[in-house]
Amino acid sequence: MQSFKLVLPEHLNHYGYLFGGYLLQWVDETAYIAVSLDYPGSNFVTVAMDRVEFRKSIRQGAILRLEALRRRVGTTSVGYLVEVFVGPSAEPVFSTQITFVNLGADGAKCPLPAAPSGA
Repeated sequence: MQSFKLVLPEHLNHYGYLFGGYLLQWVDETAYIAVSLDYPGSNFVTVAMDRVEFRKSIRQGAILRLEALRRRVGTTSVGYLVEVFVGPSAEPVFSTQITFVNLGADGAKCPLPAAPSGA
């Protein structure tokens, strides 16, 4: 799954660069959309985000491309690799693995449903 974000003035820190918290929010949101599309009707929560390392500063006006790919499927959890690119760059400026757990109506972990074919 792919999405895009435009870095606006309200996303900048006091040095004029993208505030990392916004990037983490967008990464989590992109992965959540991907898992929700792969497992419609399920209830997922984020339980982990692996290594957080900002590799390059991002300025106002940058168009970010976020890509989420399912990488690991467990019994009750699923992991997605999310990579962030600036413009047409082939090198990610940020990447992380996000893990979601599927919750039942009672809030307890429950097994993942079968993913639709092609997901």
